[in-house]
Amino acid sequence: MSTLKYRRILLKLSGESLMGKQKFGIESVMLKHYAQQIKELQMLGAEVAVVIGGGNIFRGLQSESAGIEGITGDYMGMLATVINGLALQSALESQGVTTRLMTALKMESVAEPYIRRRAIRHLEKGRVVICAAGTGNPFFTTDSAAALRANEIKADVILKGTRVDGIYNADPEKDPMAVKFDKLTFARVISLGLEVMDMTAFTLCKQNNMPIIVFDINQPKNLVSIVMGEAVGTLVEG
Repeated sequence: MSTLKYRRILLKLSGESLMGKQKFGIESVMLKHYAQQIKELQMLGAEVAVVIGGGNIFRGLQSESAGIEGITGDYMGMLATVINGLALQSALESQGVTTRLMTALKMESVAEPYIRRRAIRHLEKGRVVICAAGTGNPFFTTDSAAALRANEIKADVILKGTRVDGIYNADPEKDPMAVKFDKLTFARVISLGLEVMDMTAFTLCKQNNMPIIVFDINQPKNLVSIVMGEAVGTLVEG
């Protein structure tokens, strides 16, 4: 554990990351892929908390076109994150990883209610903590939930897994001339108008000097490399 640069991490996974090549839902190959990477972190001695999205099942933004009130749609999105949390928990435990699924909305039949001190205690005991149902409130994204939980549990860093290998000055999937940044300050992200997280989440990280690393989650060894201190993706710090 003395070789780890980051010992307690908050991993932010989008719901879309679970889709794989599908248009919606959960692809078993991707679920196993993420579970294996998280297991490797745990075996190194890292304390891992995960905040997972629900966009592969339902987005609050979809609700208006479906004639559903926006706030109701947000709660539906929170429930979608619980489904993903249960799936990730099952995948991890099938590989021998002890987990705790904690939700911001009370549903004791399937998960523990999120309590900060209890979450920290689970981490200290070597359990992977999966945080679902966002913040438990409408109008807040799972990025905001990730920033909130990371600061609450005193994580060393937020690791935001994406489909690209860092932060660029333009969308690299659309612009072949896009330039990647290796390091950025919070102030420069704001001045350049880069979209790292939504502004609520980003401001919370900036105020508490919580580092963020944006990286390609689909590369099998990236998570381990980051925790070991290698330069992977883009680091945003104060």
